[in-house]
Amino acid sequence: MTVRRALAVLAVLVSAGSLPATASPDGLRLLMVDQTWCEWCERWDAEIAGVYPITDEGRAAPLIRHDIHDPLPDGVVLDRPARFTPTFILLCAGREAGRIEGYPGEDFFWALLARLLDDLDSTADKTDTANAGADATPTRNCDAQS
Repeated sequence: MTVRRALAVLAVLVSAGSLPATASPDGLRLLMVDQTWCEWCERWDAEIAGVYPITDEGRAAPLIRHDIHDPLPDGVVLDRPARFTPTFILLCAGREAGRIEGYPGEDFFWALLARLLDDLDSTADKTDTANAGADATPTRNCDAQS
């Protein structure tokens, strides 16, 4: 077993026990819609899963895995259903804030996820500036999105 695969397995085991089965109504989460025998999900597991929880992105938006055939977790509202796997849906206070359909490979995945997070930050910055006084500090606040 390679070191990368061992890290991926470890991260999946750790995250399976440490994350709730439902999406938190507050905060950011990354919902990974997957299914058994999904080749691209397995590739994501091999390339990303092991490091995701320890990255800035993983700490900002902890991962929730969800089988495409199961009902959505309580409190999750999507703009449209996921049609194929993997689909990565950024949830902000349980509502869809963006998505990545498919797994484009390690380099593109990180860039696309960074863009989703940046877009969310931009929206939060505008909301903070509009709603607060001179002491406003930009935050990644999911409540500002609803």
